[in-house]
Amino acid sequence: MSKKTTAKRARVKQRRLSPDDRRQEFVAKATEFFAEEGFGGGTRALARRLGVTQPLLYRYFPSKDDLIKEVYRTVYLEPFDSGWEKLLADRSRPLPERLKEFYDAYTGVIFNRTWLRIYFYSGLKGLDINRSYVGIVRDKILTRIIKECRHEAGLSAQTKPSAAELEMAWVFQSGIFYYGVRKFIYEAPVLESKQQMISDAVDAFLAGFASVFGAKEEARKPAARSLV
Repeated sequence: MSKKTTAKRARVKQRRLSPDDRRQEFVAKATEFFAEEGFGGGTRALARRLGVTQPLLYRYFPSKDDLIKEVYRTVYLEPFDSGWEKLLADRSRPLPERLKEFYDAYTGVIFNRTWLRIYFYSGLKGLDINRSYVGIVRDKILTRIIKECRHEAGLSAQTKPSAAELEMAWVFQSGIFYYGVRKFIYEAPVLESKQQMISDAVDAFLAGFASVFGAKEEARKPAARSLV
């Protein structure tokens, strides 16, 4: 089969794609491109990598920023399961069990080379992807975890987590996250069982949270009574 015939068939196949399918194909290929090359370069090089003309790419995404936003939505927002918040808040189940189930599911989404590389490339480029995602993790995951930890430890309810509580939760979250970085980015040796890593991290975090913030709350009580 000649190269001319092959190219013609490829063009026919491309024309047969529906607009939605074409758009999804562009996003999938752009995701692969950004994961391997980062976010440098213009739309001309990107269109060439996608195997289309620049005007055709502009019909679907008027700018590279629009395409990046769609990659972010597809890679970071779509997989974010709304059921995770309900799982974390379900007090009919022991908190350690909830946390371990959540982090097993969560890491099943983020522990892959494409997700992690795009995350780091966007951070180095100063894009909003990281800042937006950090906000989601803080508001939808860590804030709920802290609330559940306070309830589990018998501590007073607070409308907002303290800066110290959030920092401890971030250290916990980051430790689990970095397991994936070492495995999928650095290709370094890690504990073979991801579930064991999560289980140990959860147990250590819960024990530390109750110890640190329970002691702080007890230390504040005498001072509060002396003011009465």
